[in-house]
Amino acid sequence: MPIDASLVGREFPPTRPLVVTEEEVAAFAGATGSSQRRIPATFPIVVTFRALLEFLEAEQVELSRIVHGDQKFAYERPVVVGDELTARLTVTGVRQIEGTDILRTTSTITDADGELVCTAGATIVHRSAS
Repeated sequence: MPIDASLVGREFPPTRPLVVTEEEVAAFAGATGSSQRRIPATFPIVVTFRALLEFLEAEQVELSRIVHGDQKFAYERPVVVGDELTARLTVTGVRQIEGTDILRTTSTITDADGELVCTAGATIVHRSAS
């Protein structure tokens, strides 16, 4: 089933907070092959991916039909240990090309005070059932 283009502009509920700990950062760095001690610039994907999974569940889209096209981050400030990050996903574009959906999302990532930490934009490719 194709993704409904009427979702454009729809904002989904925020994720539960993710507390940034030294352990979380070390696990992420290890999983991505980084040997750096500082928080990697791509770390917010952890909370952004939660938002994506919640969107897919809400819209009954199978994860197995998804390919991640691209990801971009625009920072207001660096992520620091102790942050409580929450992501809120908005669908910003949907188009279909020969049975494949190209979905654009934007996730705003905020701290416990509701202050913007960064914005994450993603392109998701969804293969419809044959």
